[in-house]
Amino acid sequence: MNPLPPRLSWLLPLVLLAACGGNTKPSPPPVAVTPVAPVPPPPPVKVGIALGGGAAKGFAHIGVIKMLEANGIQPVVVSGTSAGSVVGALYASGMDPFQMQKQAFALDETNIRDVRLFSGGLVQGQALQDYVNDLLGKRPIEKLKKPFAAVATQLETGQRTVFVRGNVGQAVRASSSIPGVFEPVVIGKATYIDGGVVSPVPVDAARQLGADFVIAVDISTKASGTRPGSMLGIVNQSITIMGQKLGEQELARADIVIRPRVNEIGPADFEQKNNAILEGERAAMAVMPQIREKLEQLRRQRLATHAATVAPVAPAKPAECDDEGFRLGKLWGGKKKCE
Repeated sequence: MNPLPPRLSWLLPLVLLAACGGNTKPSPPPVAVTPVAPVPPPPPVKVGIALGGGAAKGFAHIGVIKMLEANGIQPVVVSGTSAGSVVGALYASGMDPFQMQKQAFALDETNIRDVRLFSGGLVQGQALQDYVNDLLGKRPIEKLKKPFAAVATQLETGQRTVFVRGNVGQAVRASSSIPGVFEPVVIGKATYIDGGVVSPVPVDAARQLGADFVIAVDISTKASGTRPGSMLGIVNQSITIMGQKLGEQELARADIVIRPRVNEIGPADFEQKNNAILEGERAAMAVMPQIREKLEQLRRQRLATHAATVAPVAPAKPAECDDEGFRLGKLWGGKKKCE
């Protein structure tokens, strides 16, 4: 091969550069990738606890709450009837179960029994009202740490009344005014008696507070299984049966029902408070596997429903399927037009 003449040698680099440049295509413009927003998790399950009435048996509620919290289950809304409204108010105020137990052991029932002779020996209830308000620092219901409802019965109409605002002690007093034991409570233009007359275990009130999962604690007196030997015994047992049947209807709307074995504890048997607490603990632990299973099932259902209702985010267009690239692609061989 003959070398180029010296006068033409300067053309060689230009020819080579032109040859390379002819095969070079301009770089495609960058494709913007839209980040996919993470799907927010569903709201957590709101657990509510409905505490039933039962006078001195109400100490069992403390044992139930103690075991629930010890197993990582903490109710966020609280409803109570009668004795359940007393424990419920303390729990909703922010007291933990051990603080409530301490208060229970320190309680002298004579301090909340303000008997008035001219009313036939009935308990007035003002002492109970003051006792609750003093423990709670005189906060109203709406200032408690957990949403709380106390259920009472309007005497004039028999209507169920749910107190969710106002004087805590007064609401508890109204909810606890057992007919024949406490004087009825006048609030505004209405008169109120024990909430157990219409709602022995206030499951519906817990739902009204927003609970998704309701744990009901039933400490109501059950029929003895024997025939009463006196007319008074027959009347008492008849009332017990009516309350039992009424309670069953509302309890059917709970997710879990806990029944401490406190039927042998009398309504005024305050010295049995420790036994009542222990029975509450035992009853709660007996159903703990069932509570866990049902809660997990509800969480899975909620997650599946939430995932199905959240609108999917459109994925970013890949580089090989880019409309802008298609329009400019003729410069370097083309892109595939997006469908």
